[in-house]
Amino acid sequence: MNARIIIKTLGVLAILMGLAIGACWLYSWIVVKTEGGNELNLSAYKALGISAGAIIGIGFLMYLIGFRCKQELLQREAMIIVGLSWISVSLLGALPYLLCEPGLGVFDSIFESVSGFTTTGSTIMNDIEAFPKAILLWRSVTQWLGGIGILVVFVSVLSFLGVGSRSIMQQESSLNISDSGASRIRDVAFTLLKVYLTLTAVCLLGLILLGMPLFEAVCHAMCTIATGGFSPKNLSIGHYGDVWIELWITVFMFLSSIGFMLYVFFINRRWERLKAEEEARYYLILIIFAVLAIALDLHFAETNFGYDKALRDGFFNVVSIGSTTGFCVSDYDQWPLFTKMLLMVMMLVGGCAGSTAGGIKMNRIILFTKIANREMIRSFRPNQVFRIKLNGMAPDEKVFVTTSFFIALGFALSGAAGIMVSLLEPDLNMISTIGCVFATLFNIGPGFDAVGPSQNFALLGSDTKIVLSFCMILGRLEFFALLVLFVPSLWKKY
Repeated sequence: MNARIIIKTLGVLAILMGLAIGACWLYSWIVVKTEGGNELNLSAYKALGISAGAIIGIGFLMYLIGFRCKQELLQREAMIIVGLSWISVSLLGALPYLLCEPGLGVFDSIFESVSGFTTTGSTIMNDIEAFPKAILLWRSVTQWLGGIGILVVFVSVLSFLGVGSRSIMQQESSLNISDSGASRIRDVAFTLLKVYLTLTAVCLLGLILLGMPLFEAVCHAMCTIATGGFSPKNLSIGHYGDVWIELWITVFMFLSSIGFMLYVFFINRRWERLKAEEEARYYLILIIFAVLAIALDLHFAETNFGYDKALRDGFFNVVSIGSTTGFCVSDYDQWPLFTKMLLMVMMLVGGCAGSTAGGIKMNRIILFTKIANREMIRSFRPNQVFRIKLNGMAPDEKVFVTTSFFIALGFALSGAAGIMVSLLEPDLNMISTIGCVFATLFNIGPGFDAVGPSQNFALLGSDTKIVLSFCMILGRLEFFALLVLFVPSLWKKY
């Protein structure tokens, strides 16, 4: 194992993250000059400045340690870098929350930082609007960086990663790189970054034209495309009460929950691959079914919902939960049981592979369904030959095993995390405990009951927040890239 190349890469990552904090520090300086140097604005200015300087300094020292290392990354080093990168950026990204006023505690700062970078959207801030604008901007930037994948962004600009670039992108995200048709992985990463920037810019422009203030539009655009759900307003999107803003954000939450490789195929005019797409088609069908079912349930249940109100709230919340964004316009925790159960299913499914959404992913649900159907038929026709296809291609048997193992591991981890939370938080009921675990492990944001859309995670103890922070990183890296760090043979020399 080449420790120097790992330290060097983590150092460059820290420098780039420090520059991102520096951009927020520059905004805080503008705020101080234009709005006055009150206590809150000055605290943000100092906190961001100190954080940016410290992180860039740490990154520079790490880079110097590995400066003379000219070797390219191999697969083992790449896997280590993915896991350590997400842990390190989450810890370093907590500094602004810790140093600003009103400040957060150490564990609260880590939780908020992890929630941002993993685009989970769970929060411990009781009064979001009490924090300085520059800190809220950094909060949104963490989600925007985490949405496309901090390492996908850096793969597109770093030249020394070599063959390890492919492993980094495959381990950090659910992208199917082998389906890209590109010879250079940096070309794929750069194209994805351009698509991400374009979607963000168009979403931002629309929000501005719809009358949302510039600062709030920037924050919401970044968190919408990242399917993160952080908002600078306590009432989230419900603060505006504007049907057109809700509709615009809903459209972009859906667009961001579709695999970004589809946009690459569109740009490269790979029409045959687009026609063969199953995952996005089934995902759209699921969204339409859930919207209609929930709208009818809201209307006919004793909730005084008219058809228009039921359809409007159902549409927004289904896409918000299905894309694992977590924006809110109403408290779905007060809705009928059928609706809440259907929303929980949408939470678990999540979006499409290669999108910014969390959850199990639609491609795995489709594959698992086809595998289950194959095995049931084989129970009475053992000699029948099957050829399972997804998106017009036939994956090998290894993909089927990995898919089944991923789903099994997801529910095993959910059970283990649920037991830990129940031990640490004996006052929580079962619904709240399950809500905590699902909301964090599958990067959804709000849960149910005590951690529902009108509540937050501030009531939990420090130990529980660390457990849930670990769950968020686990979910964002789809389990394997983080769990592999605990395999002893990964660290052995051979």
